[in-house]
Amino acid sequence: MSTTHPALTPVRLGKHELSSRYAVAPMTRVSASPEGVPTADMADYYAEFAAGGFPLVITEGVYPDAAYSQGYLNQPGLACAEHVEAWRAVTGAVHAAGGVVIAQLMHAGALSQGNRYTSERIGPSAVQPRGEMMPEYGGSGPWPVPREMSAQDIEDVIDGFAAAAGNAVTAGFDGVEVHAANGYLLDQFITDYTNKRTDSYGGPMANRIRLTADVTRAIKAVVPPEFVVGVRLSQTKVNDFTYRWPGGERDAETAYTALAAAGADYLHIASEGRNWLDTARLASGRTLTSVAREVTGLPVIVNGGMHNVVLAERVLDEGHGDLLSIARAALANPDLPHRVAKGVELDRFDHGMLDPTVTLDNARRRRAGERG
Repeated sequence: MSTTHPALTPVRLGKHELSSRYAVAPMTRVSASPEGVPTADMADYYAEFAAGGFPLVITEGVYPDAAYSQGYLNQPGLACAEHVEAWRAVTGAVHAAGGVVIAQLMHAGALSQGNRYTSERIGPSAVQPRGEMMPEYGGSGPWPVPREMSAQDIEDVIDGFAAAAGNAVTAGFDGVEVHAANGYLLDQFITDYTNKRTDSYGGPMANRIRLTADVTRAIKAVVPPEFVVGVRLSQTKVNDFTYRWPGGERDAETAYTALAAAGADYLHIASEGRNWLDTARLASGRTLTSVAREVTGLPVIVNGGMHNVVLAERVLDEGHGDLLSIARAALANPDLPHRVAKGVELDRFDHGMLDPTVTLDNARRRRAGERG
């Protein structure tokens, strides 16, 4: 039985005409080499989604510089020629399977729990992150207190993102996504309790969003006009599932407007493993995602339970978003768009694919065990 679900209708993202509204969400897999070089397994992994009908694939967070940005050991980078050359095989495989591929650029900041370049962490302020490091990503114990960033550190971060975006162009990517969500560095600037600065990067949301806007603007200045530049935002974090922007709807409008003015081509609103409604609904009845669409006119990617066809239909029909990003359900169903088109039931996600580690090897062993 086939279906005409609204998620299967085409949508435009920059110069790209996508065959459906489905996108693979960024998912950290820490399966690169110790030097941050992508592997052949990673090329196969990303290409499988494109072959399965996902027209848009957003990579895991990729560290942009050989200084403070790396968050996890065996995380891939876009900081040197060796990284760029290896990513060519990944982008080539996704393109050959019919997909558009975007690199998510991520600076971990204070939430770094594995960096081959340094043991020092930096952040907007010397504030210890909440919670503890994540064992499935190779960490344990409390987060160290980061060093408060200087003006030069901030310039270095901006330059690092811009250089990595240039590397992404060379590597064959169709765009980059600036990771300003989930508690990592740019989100640490956006979050009031981790940002105690008194300069132009601290205080009200107009200042706290400034670094993300500066990064976006710097990237747009060095990439070709047709190269897509998106920004991912969230309220919740990997180490804090309950945080909400203190200014609510007003903060959201301020942030979104600033990023649109900086040249963002789309906004991606993440839910950090939570249902979209749980994190997106505002006191006024509006949602963060609909506000983003209304105040910017940009395409908005919605995240959080979008494998649920009923919820996804509501999001699209009611104008809450334009595209749907899928994470864990995509791991269980790399052919999810094809299954939805045919009305085939989705396989349930097996948490064993991420336990005890989130690597591709662990997921492969889990699948092999199930087949056995």
